[in-house]
Amino acid sequence: MNKKQLQSEQTKKKLADASKALFVQKGYKATSIEDIVAATGSSKGNIYYHFKSKEGLFLYLIDEWDREWEASWKSKVHLYRTSTEKIYGLAEQLILDDINHPLTKAADEFFTGEKKENDIEERIAVLFERHIQFNKQLIQEGIDSGEFNDQNVEHLALILESTIIGLSQMSRKLEPDEALALYRQAASVFLHGIAKDKQHN
Repeated sequence: MNKKQLQSEQTKKKLADASKALFVQKGYKATSIEDIVAATGSSKGNIYYHFKSKEGLFLYLIDEWDREWEASWKSKVHLYRTSTEKIYGLAEQLILDDINHPLTKAADEFFTGEKKENDIEERIAVLFERHIQFNKQLIQEGIDSGEFNDQNVEHLALILESTIIGLSQMSRKLEPDEALALYRQAASVFLHGIAKDKQHN
């Protein structure tokens, strides 16, 4: 990264950090570009130059959050001895992060809101693909170690991601302890199923 690119990235980060407080306070929909201009002291043109749109700016914050989450996971993954423990650990970190992160409410609005521009849809797709790859690696490790049945890893990764997204939406109104119990049970169902008969058709 050359000096100009580094300065541009630093400016983007400053603008995004200043905007973050607005999204936390007002939510995604209620925060306007004019609010962001007032909060950052930057011109509308400068904001559009760096992010193209309000959606682009918010997605930058989501991407930053995602990378922080991954760094946090990497710092503690060594504490889990087995792939099964990692799945339970994943459920726990997800719910605690969801409950405690200041952007959770605004992110719900962003992802369930109106149709996005094509470039934003593409960037969201890349974000989710990162999640799928993370899930695939986690599941493949369990298969390789002999803990998990050798099944379609792509399908299992999608099922795990769908479960996580669904839980995130459905657990919003629960108390933290109840939400954590729900995530743990979901991890257990993903790992073991609910049928008494273990013979698969």
